[in-house]
Amino acid sequence: MITHPEKVLFPDDDITKGELAAYYEAIAPFMLPHVRGRPVTMERYHRGIGAPGFFQKDVSKGFPDWLERVEVPKKGGTVHHPLICDTRSLLWLANQNSITPHVWISRMPDLYRPDICVFDLDPSEERPDDLRAAALGLRDLLLELGLKSWVKTSGSKGFHIVVPLDQQDDYGEVAGFAHRVGTLLVRRDPHRLTQEFSKADRGGRILVDTGRNGYSATFAAAYAVRAKPHAPVSAPCTWDEVESGVATPQAFTLRTMAVRIAEVGEVWEGMLVAKQSLRRAAEQMKGTNV
Repeated sequence: MITHPEKVLFPDDDITKGELAAYYEAIAPFMLPHVRGRPVTMERYHRGIGAPGFFQKDVSKGFPDWLERVEVPKKGGTVHHPLICDTRSLLWLANQNSITPHVWISRMPDLYRPDICVFDLDPSEERPDDLRAAALGLRDLLLELGLKSWVKTSGSKGFHIVVPLDQQDDYGEVAGFAHRVGTLLVRRDPHRLTQEFSKADRGGRILVDTGRNGYSATFAAAYAVRAKPHAPVSAPCTWDEVESGVATPQAFTLRTMAVRIAEVGEVWEGMLVAKQSLRRAAEQMKGTNV
């Protein structure tokens, strides 16, 4: 049951908590296979996106008995992350005014071996052509290394490029590999790309962020709504859509996703069954001096 469904979460668009919950209920068959078993950090907005929100990792009280959680170690203690295992748990998050679920790159029961590697392209300035070129360049570099990748809009400023893995490597190995790929990509296009995290040091370039691959790091879940005007969705898309310019970072929204799903279906279905080896790709990288 959704409490106070009339609460307005997106004031410029008059999108309520009830509408947000209805979206997550409708998208659940597509979203659940990508998020099931992953520890969740909730991005919550009790007063809507017009007021500051907050992130919540730990759920130690105020949760229903049926909600599955996982206890994970942190410095000085543990955290009890909620898990999205079914539509009911997805709606429970929405009822907490959690607009965006952010998820780990690993799943239960093996939290220490990621099943995906994530690259986040984060532009400093709005330059669609440069962003598109960066995404396609990363896709092509990964293909050179024998890795097929999938892409989704971030729902914010950039793209998330995701590589499914065979879970033979731990967090350190995945993070190290991603950083080396990012370094090589920047070396190929230093005028447009950077690995400098500070915006002051980027010089208007696009950040190739590989930090999503560390232990307990998160990224916006596939099909998640973002806390921005018009309720953009971090929507899986095709490389053809990126190349043609149809898929831009905020192209798809809560209110347009039903039509999109009816037209294109689940474009990430193949990613769920792909199991790729980073070790083989690392062998391909030898000789690149990265």
